[in-house]
Amino acid sequence: MYVDSTQAAAAAGIPANRDRLFLAACVSLVVTSMTFAIRAGILTELGTTFALTGPQLGWVNSMAFLGFPIAMIIGGLLYNSIGPRNMLWTAFICHLLGLVLTIFAGDIGPLSGFWGLMISTFFIGFANGAVEAACNPMVADMYPEKKTQMLNKFHVWFPGGIVIGSLIANFFGDALGWQGLIATMFIPTFLYAFLIFGQEFPRSNAISKDTGENIRSLATPLFLFIVLCMTLTATTEFSTTQWVEKILGASGASPMIVLALVTGLMAVGRFFAGPIVHNLNPTGVLLISAVLSTIGIYLLSTLTGGAVYFGAIVFALGICYFWPTMIGFVGEYIPQTGALGMSLVGGAGMFALVIWNPIIGGWLDDARATAETAGAIGAEADIIAGQATLSTMMWFPIILVVLFTGLYFYMRNRHQVPADEAVLNPDAMSTPGSAR
Repeated sequence: MYVDSTQAAAAAGIPANRDRLFLAACVSLVVTSMTFAIRAGILTELGTTFALTGPQLGWVNSMAFLGFPIAMIIGGLLYNSIGPRNMLWTAFICHLLGLVLTIFAGDIGPLSGFWGLMISTFFIGFANGAVEAACNPMVADMYPEKKTQMLNKFHVWFPGGIVIGSLIANFFGDALGWQGLIATMFIPTFLYAFLIFGQEFPRSNAISKDTGENIRSLATPLFLFIVLCMTLTATTEFSTTQWVEKILGASGASPMIVLALVTGLMAVGRFFAGPIVHNLNPTGVLLISAVLSTIGIYLLSTLTGGAVYFGAIVFALGICYFWPTMIGFVGEYIPQTGALGMSLVGGAGMFALVIWNPIIGGWLDDARATAETAGAIGAEADIIAGQATLSTMMWFPIILVVLFTGLYFYMRNRHQVPADEAVLNPDAMSTPGSAR
């Protein structure tokens, strides 16, 4: 049920232009996801152009994941005071800086090459984090009657943008070159700036806007548990998709088509998330997702050729709901943490990749060296290295199966307000679990 643009809605801080703001949020997320997709598509070319090793490529990737949590921590702390408007304008400026510096990474004097890519990728990561820090609580505030459903619809455009970016990289990469591919992201960047220009933004009512209460609530065991789980769900999702070109490049399947297939299915699944989340509840969705992710990575680590696409489908169904459901879980069950809690959970997920990306790059190099020592060469060595790396990465979702099983039974014993009652009774919205 949507809240009409009436006097009651205005009193609740819900602006009449919320659909335009929601569109702006979606477009800004498209930019965020295109940075992941296109960078994944040009990773090998960047390594060749700038003579980077696997660990160095991992560090470059890590800057996107480092900038992201820093922006989310700062944004979470300042959201109540500066609001989503200023945070989205900050994202726009940092996106522009990051894209321009990436294009000219080879022409900035002593910082050319590795350090130029490190700096430009950090700006892009900071912009991406600012988008999440602004838009997650903004969407929750604009649609208090269905937070998780609308957060899933908002996050449709993360995989949606990856589909767009991966298809552009696959079909136009040779014609445009890596710098031209980066330049394509200027289009959605200027579009979301146009959509937010001069607009009224919502006031925070659906989540706690008391920063002191937000900070105190971070020490609760449930929140700390979710933070731990988020580091594993994010690593399961992004460590695979960010390294897809290096891991699956010699598998006989097109890495960019695999990425487009995975993220396309994620987009469709998130768009229709409402009934699924309502019927299974968030913890049930997370548990099933962990099981499917484990099976999907196992299949990707054993299959070659066209069968890789089947493994990709299973993997996509597994990671589909991880990110938005984790954010929605905090908004529903731990609303007293406010925008800060939602931001820190997302930031924790991205910060985990700062740690794991260089390690995964090292795994690939070590696995390839081991394969070559055993006599494998060329594509055969690449296949062996990719499958060995995926086999190791499978431990992330395996651990999640155990953790989410415990969470599922724990949450079953907690009192929850039914969704229909919460929609009809505004007072019930403060009760965890009421916004499903």
